[in-house]
Amino acid sequence: MAKAAKEKAASTEKKINVHYLSRVEGHGNIIAEVDEAGVVTACRWEVPEAPRFFEAMVLGRSYLDVHHIVSRICGICSIGHQLASLQATEEALGVMVSEQTLILRKLALHGENIQSHLLHVGYLVLPDLLGVDSVIPLASTHREELLHVVKARAMSNEFCRIVSGRTTHPQRLMVGGMAKLPTPEDLVRLREILVGSQEHLRAVVDLFAAVRGNFPDFTRETEYVGLSSPSEYGLYWGEVASTAAPRRTAALYQ
Repeated sequence: MAKAAKEKAASTEKKINVHYLSRVEGHGNIIAEVDEAGVVTACRWEVPEAPRFFEAMVLGRSYLDVHHIVSRICGICSIGHQLASLQATEEALGVMVSEQTLILRKLALHGENIQSHLLHVGYLVLPDLLGVDSVIPLASTHREELLHVVKARAMSNEFCRIVSGRTTHPQRLMVGGMAKLPTPEDLVRLREILVGSQEHLRAVVDLFAAVRGNFPDFTRETEYVGLSSPSEYGLYWGEVASTAAPRRTAALYQ
């Protein structure tokens, strides 16, 4: 009798796996477990990152190839991965870049940050805040607002192309400098599109301010880690700072 009851209880228990969620930067899963009484006993939100073995891909390769290879780690933050590789290579070789190279690299990084943020908030987050499954229905219900997002992101794509040579997986950044410099005409064009995008960027900010009440009221104890610089907002250079550990130089970060 005890065995039969146990088997019956087990047969009514459920485990629900929802894999490959869309609109997640990575791979999102939801796993829920329900007992025989219909009570949810566990519910987990997972964003796993599978190993992609780039460390093995660069073994034995020329230092001139590595930054191009590792930029393929991600199609969204390829400039960030490439700059991290360039910095590591230059530190190992004792290479100091010019002020011009430094400025162009920071411009490329700013372009990518705008590009990534607009993708995240405009295409991945906004549908949830407005109660739809994807960005497509917003073309009918919030056409003007969506056009501001689209035009602002088009600007960010062009920003990256002008500085880096491509919108994704840049070609011009290299160890010690730049393979090709933007022309004066390119930089004039960059200034024009940045000035012209202010209307669209302000509209995106206003849109999210208007729907901020739709964000869930959620907090949890979290350790935050990032670069910190005393001279500027830490994106390109800085110490590794944590809310739970002392600061340390990037060379000592593990």
